[in-house]
Amino acid sequence: MKLWYLLIALVILSLTSLFIGVKGISPLDLFSMTPEQWQIMSISRIPRLISILIAGFSMSIAGLIMQQLSRNKFVSPTTAGTDDAAKLGMVVSMLLFSATSTIVQMLIAFAFALAGTYLFMKFLGRLKFKDAIFIPLVGLMFGNVINSITTFYAYKHDLIQSLTAWLQGSFTSVMAGRYELLYISIPLLVVAYLYAGKFTIAGMGEDFATNLGLNHKFVVNVGLVIVALISVVVIVTIGTIPFLGLIIPNIVALYLGDNLKKTLVHTAVMGAVFLLACDVLGRIIIYPYEIPISLTVGVIGSVVFLFLLLRRRAYES
Repeated sequence: MKLWYLLIALVILSLTSLFIGVKGISPLDLFSMTPEQWQIMSISRIPRLISILIAGFSMSIAGLIMQQLSRNKFVSPTTAGTDDAAKLGMVVSMLLFSATSTIVQMLIAFAFALAGTYLFMKFLGRLKFKDAIFIPLVGLMFGNVINSITTFYAYKHDLIQSLTAWLQGSFTSVMAGRYELLYISIPLLVVAYLYAGKFTIAGMGEDFATNLGLNHKFVVNVGLVIVALISVVVIVTIGTIPFLGLIIPNIVALYLGDNLKKTLVHTAVMGAVFLLACDVLGRIIIYPYEIPISLTVGVIGSVVFLFLLLRRRAYES
């Protein structure tokens, strides 16, 4: 898989994304844009493109880190309870601090997401039967328990509409001034790149990593913090985007293996390409209306996920 091919696809889809919308703006208009056209570009379409790129980069890397640390190809923030714990944290923050700022809500959601991810990893360490399919099923059940608690309190305190908004990821409301929280993901991606080699060693097991002189617990905690914070930032800004952190690392690993230092950039770029393609598709299928990104990614991602499962089953047999 050539990185150049992915970068070319990323550029083409990025340009395509800028010129899709109810208000027709063509590439030729770039040389003589009216004030109204420039306003549409600067307030809506450019922020939307930036948010798609950052979300694609960060969620793919979060999934890659989770899979490496858990040593399971079917674990991601979606299947490990991270997203569900973050949503519970958002509900709790709204109940306790109804008039608080978005940053405080995000910090509370981050604490819950980190705690949920840590609990899943601790429970994973105690499991004796570590089948590749069984572990994510346990994570889904764990997430459903948390989600049931979230739904109960949301109904009880009339917050179900806000909860539904978080469940359904969408870029329709992304505008200048409403997406900048995503920039928090950028330094996290830098840290992930710097720790890529350590994550690879940590994924080989605590005993092996310790023998090589690696502080296994510290590296795992760094990875969990990155995963939890990225997940919260995306949920607060965009909503839940299923399967992205699950399928993209698997696709890249089919061609490049499991060395994070080698696959991290490819995974990030492919995640952005996939999310951009799904967004463009969702905006043109029922134009001038659009399909939420969570639905588009969910449908396509579920098909890819089934393919990966069947491929693994055929390979094992």
